[in-house]
Amino acid sequence: MTTQSKSQPESLSDLFFSFSRLATQGFGGVLAYMERELVEKKGWLTREEFLGEWAVARTMPGPAALNLSIMVGARYYGLRGALAAIGGMFMFPTMLIILLAIGYAKFGEHPQVVGALHGMGAVAAALFIATGLKLLTALKTNPLGLVTCGLLTVVTFVGIALFHWNVIHTMLTLGGLGCGMAYFKLKARA
Repeated sequence: MTTQSKSQPESLSDLFFSFSRLATQGFGGVLAYMERELVEKKGWLTREEFLGEWAVARTMPGPAALNLSIMVGARYYGLRGALAAIGGMFMFPTMLIILLAIGYAKFGEHPQVVGALHGMGAVAAALFIATGLKLLTALKTNPLGLVTCGLLTVVTFVGIALFHWNVIHTMLTLGGLGCGMAYFKLKARA
């Protein structure tokens, strides 16, 4: 059973600046930052709520982080909250990207800049892996169980990484299989 989150954004500006901070920190992927901020620091979502909403955000068209920000904003303040979250996700990061693009155009060939960018890629990958490992604890309550979820993960990874399966077809096939299995298990429990 999922517990409902107790905390919520204090205001629209809290929502705007929280998502703005997330977006400016999330170069190379914002998942690690979003989970830490929304679940651990702010308490706006429980870990189970985060995983559920992240799964929905990933299946919707567009960037998953933006979709999740819209969902969280709308959850607490309706349309105004969704717009505040979108504004936060775009305003400061857009200004920062413009400044970085100007700097990269001028200094992008320098070995120190190239080395720094390679280092940032490694850090982003490590954060993504750490967040994935932390979110494994939520599998305890998953209707499919740890073994089935692990099997689906391994088959997906092997299929895409080793056999070069099409990502969209794999997601639709194995994701659809997982959703169907979860549906029937939950229906059987009810």
